[in-house]
Amino acid sequence: MKDAILAYNVGSSSIKFAVFSRDHDRLCDGAIRGIGGAQAGFSCRVPEAAGPTDRKVSAHDHGQALGIVLDWLEREGAGWRLTATGHRVVHGGSEFCRPVRVNQQVLARLHALIPLAPLHQPHALQSIEALMDRYPHLPQVACFDTAFHANMPPWEQRLALPEALTRKGIRRYGFHGLSYESIAGAMPAHLGNAADGKVVIAHLGHGVSMCAVKNRQSVATTMGFTPLDGLPMGRRSGAIDPAIVLYLLAQGMTAAEISDLLHHQSGLLGLSGISDDMHILLESRDARAAEAIDLFCYRLGRELASLAAALGGLDAVIFTGGIGMHAAPVRERVCRAAAWLGIELDTGANRKNALRISSAASPVSTWVIPTDEERIIAQHTVALLSGDEHPFQDKHSKGDQS
Repeated sequence: MKDAILAYNVGSSSIKFAVFSRDHDRLCDGAIRGIGGAQAGFSCRVPEAAGPTDRKVSAHDHGQALGIVLDWLEREGAGWRLTATGHRVVHGGSEFCRPVRVNQQVLARLHALIPLAPLHQPHALQSIEALMDRYPHLPQVACFDTAFHANMPPWEQRLALPEALTRKGIRRYGFHGLSYESIAGAMPAHLGNAADGKVVIAHLGHGVSMCAVKNRQSVATTMGFTPLDGLPMGRRSGAIDPAIVLYLLAQGMTAAEISDLLHHQSGLLGLSGISDDMHILLESRDARAAEAIDLFCYRLGRELASLAAALGGLDAVIFTGGIGMHAAPVRERVCRAAAWLGIELDTGANRKNALRISSAASPVSTWVIPTDEERIIAQHTVALLSGDEHPFQDKHSKGDQS
């Protein structure tokens, strides 16, 4: 039997997962999308198999989705023995600045952070608790999106609020840290000496943020106290004047209604009135779609300049995430608007989604690099649990006497 680590990455209506050996070989990866809908889609790919597994499933919530993944692993994971699971947890607050093994005390503290990441935190904790119920002795590790930013300069973390509120944890945290950590790890292989220089990484997906890194460490980022801050996203508003919330409250909207507005009805969907999907907007001839894309690209350009200022210069830009990897027109507009920063785009390479999309002579090299959050989760899980003497055996293992 080969010891296996399950890396579990929870989104608001989907999950991604991968199974790794303790030597970090990828044994399979998969996803469930459309959780909570009439029918969800399950897909999984095993490198040695002839083709991927794709089918419709019933997953009313993230706990049920986890059960589908575990059933598949028990049925199809021949020769694998699940020894631990690592989870992406979006918010670690002020307390959790590195991966931690989950127990009931840790869970209680993570539940207290749900209001700071309401789209993701509840689903991650539901998955952890469902796994505890099914396999109570399985080691589980929480890996935090906020941890990568924990050592940002104090002025990047602090908000202009009274000290008493800062001491209560109201400050800028930053998110998408597992993605940024993955890209930072991949940078030396592609950027050479520039990997330790002044680099801006743009994580452009349904959630959107950008991060300035120097010596592959976070210096500044666009998200703050919660993942609602910063750039416009698929359905999230990004940064707005806080007085808008006060105004809407005075107009009679409830806090719950405003939360729904900012988390679910805004962003690309709210701007366009058409879709939160960049691919659909790029294909649309509707003027509202064009306006949404215009604003999105403009804001990306503004934040790129801001992060370059925080770095005191710019050596490279890296695009990742679903939009960053596949939306060549978005990349082109951002790069052309940032020509003054030293980016010279190779239009042909960009249209082909090539690894390097800047010209050979460009003072600022520009790249399209896939992120691998699941591998980072697995690596952290193995590292944290490497001292364990009694790896988990599930209830179906012959050696389990429980």
